[in-house]
This record gives sequence, C-alpha cells and structure tokens, in this order.
Amino acid sequence: MKFVAVDYGLARVGLAVSDPGERLAFPLTTLHFKNFADRKALLNALADIIIAGKAEGVVIGLPLLVTDNGNNAITLTTRQVYNIAIRLKRRLGLPLFFMSEFLSTHEALADLRQARLVPHRRKAVLDQQAAVRILLSFLALAPDERMSA
Repeated sequence: MKFVAVDYGLARVGLAVSDPGERLAFPLTTLHFKNFADRKALLNALADIIIAGKAEGVVIGLPLLVTDNGNNAITLTTRQVYNIAIRLKRRLGLPLFFMSEFLSTHEALADLRQARLVPHRRKAVLDQQAAVRILLSFLALAPDERMSA
C-alpha cells in the first residue's frame, strides 16, 4: 500500500511518500502557508498532491506534548491536525492514520546534518524529512498497531 505522510506545522507542511511495498519513505514536497490565500486553499493543494501521488492511505503526524506527569497534552497544532484529518478523510475517502511525531523534527535535523547539507538547504527540506521520519515510524508498526484517524 502506498502512503503519503503529512508533517503539519504552523508555517509549513512537509510531505513524504512510501513505496507500495511499505519499506521505504521518500521526501515529496513542502507547502508554505504564506503561498496560499487561506487554510482551505492549502488543504485543496494538499489533497491534490495526495491524489496525484496515487496514495492509498494518509499518515498524519500527531503533535502531542508530554507533560511532567507523563500524560499527553493537546496543543493548538494538535487541534488543527485533528481538523485537517477530518477534512482530508471526508474529501479523499482514503484510510487515514495518526502517528506520533514526537521528536520527528529533531531527528530530521540530525539526518540532514549527517548528510552534510548546508544550513539554508536544511531549512528547505526539514519538514519533508520530518514527514519521512513520521512515515518510517508508521511503516515499522504492524498493521494492527496503526492508529486510525
């Protein structure tokens, strides 16, 4: 099954795609909020990319903060991700999953440093690489361990 992963942030949305065999993940693109009139236009572009990529499922990184007592805290971005998930599910009719994105951006930055990307190039692909990290974590799960949206 081919998946597209979404790393939804306040300024940018990073996308990654898997191979149909669910073994590999590749950076796809980054959408910048500043390039769209509103969130609806960004959502339309996001849906178009998912459809064009012939995805059979969508994985959305779920940003949760771990509190001092070990519980998860819901943030503004978490609420926005839930709303985007509802809209994408309604529009696309594809299976939709959540995957914790805990430390995905930090791991992505480490990947890019290790690849010796210069700082300005890192910023351009950081969200895509975070989506790759989210997707790889998801693909490593057994199908019955995957969290449906």
